[in-house]
Amino acid sequence: MKNLVALTLAMLLVASNAYAFGSKFKDEIATETVAVKLVRDVAAGGYDLITTAELAALKESGEDILVIDTMPYEESYKKNHIPGAVQFLFPIPDMTTWNDAETAGKSQEDFLALLGPDKEKKIIVYCGFVKCTRSHNGALWAKKLGYKNVYRYPGGIFAWKGADYEVATVK
Repeated sequence: MKNLVALTLAMLLVASNAYAFGSKFKDEIATETVAVKLVRDVAAGGYDLITTAELAALKESGEDILVIDTMPYEESYKKNHIPGAVQFLFPIPDMTTWNDAETAGKSQEDFLALLGPDKEKKIIVYCGFVKCTRSHNGALWAKKLGYKNVYRYPGGIFAWKGADYEVATVK
């Protein structure tokens, strides 16, 4: 009986390792897909990227920056956002032309007013996580409107929270 239990445990261990390795390799396909999409979006948008640590250091430096959260107000921004970030909704699908319906009724002029007159100001745009493309649309449109120092923060609120940085809420 002991041998049967030991043999069963050994088989389960081998099976779980085979599953884990198989899953790991398949997971890499998903990672590759997201990485390639990110690189292509950056190339198409003409903006730069910023990491969680870089954004935290930039905020800590006290430099005058604009951080834009591109997720829905009620479902996301209100519950948690990077402190000091302002909200402006962008859609998930690529937004090649401006459509007020996709931006919660806000116009291109509304976005320009949010961005302000200083075309050299650092603008950081984020959404939920790397795969989310709302931040791509926001960064792309900031560049299209002539802003020079536009960064997409691809890790978004998930990475910010994952690094244990403070989040803000709206009461």
